[in-house]
Amino acid sequence: MQQDEQMKNKQAMMQAQDEEIKEKLKAFKNKLLVMSGKGGVGKSTVAAYLAVGLAKKGFQVGLMDVDLHGPSIPRLLGLKGSIQSSAESNKGIPLKYLPNMEVMSIEALLGDKDTATIWRGPLKIGVIKQFINDIAWSNLDYLIIDCPPGTGDEPLTIAQIIPDTKAVIVTTPQEISLSDVRKSINFCHQVNMHILGLVENMSGLTCPYCGKTIDLFKTDGGMITAKKAGLTLLGSLPLEPEIVSEGDIGSVAWMDNKDMPYTISFNKIVDTVADLTR
Repeated sequence: MQQDEQMKNKQAMMQAQDEEIKEKLKAFKNKLLVMSGKGGVGKSTVAAYLAVGLAKKGFQVGLMDVDLHGPSIPRLLGLKGSIQSSAESNKGIPLKYLPNMEVMSIEALLGDKDTATIWRGPLKIGVIKQFINDIAWSNLDYLIIDCPPGTGDEPLTIAQIIPDTKAVIVTTPQEISLSDVRKSINFCHQVNMHILGLVENMSGLTCPYCGKTIDLFKTDGGMITAKKAGLTLLGSLPLEPEIVSEGDIGSVAWMDNKDMPYTISFNKIVDTVADLTR
């Protein structure tokens, strides 16, 4: 009898939390899940810079890093510090990156940044719910969610608790990446998640000596995949050594270099996302 009562109380608490999450999500106009079929395609980079790009256009943006085993958002943006609790609401205060951009990552809760998070599914689901419900987010124009690669617990949890999320899928032009992207596309169809579009990353490297483009990972794979699936190609991003260097030191100074091909291409993606989500 006591176990039954405890179970009922637990279910009631979970239901109350889910209702509170649904109510809170109403204050977020757009929810975008940045995902990929495999790791190493630049998904977190796209998520971080998309959030910064939208914030620089004047939108109120939240960036939520639910890559619980390999969080990289704070390092990409050079964010330090930990999550503090608000005395008024008793909720966590997200890290501020810009006056109109807030960031939440598991790394901001860990004392040792190199600590491994060895968690199973139920615990990860609970943490993702807490990231939404127990954080004092502003009323956001965009909540950008950086998800780990694949179609596991994290993207499935987002699909279930944020049913109006739209997906931005990141790939490289090579077939080994595209085959996994097709799985991500099928995942989105199965969970009724609208796909905003595809981003093709690492689409070519400009030789610094002759100026010619070297297609290290083939070419046009993202465009062909998007066309076959009836999806929008949001844009293609070239390989740019300066972006790698700045990402390592947590800088986005490249955004001020308006003549850089990467900046031009990325700004077009930000504009397209803003247009598609008006």
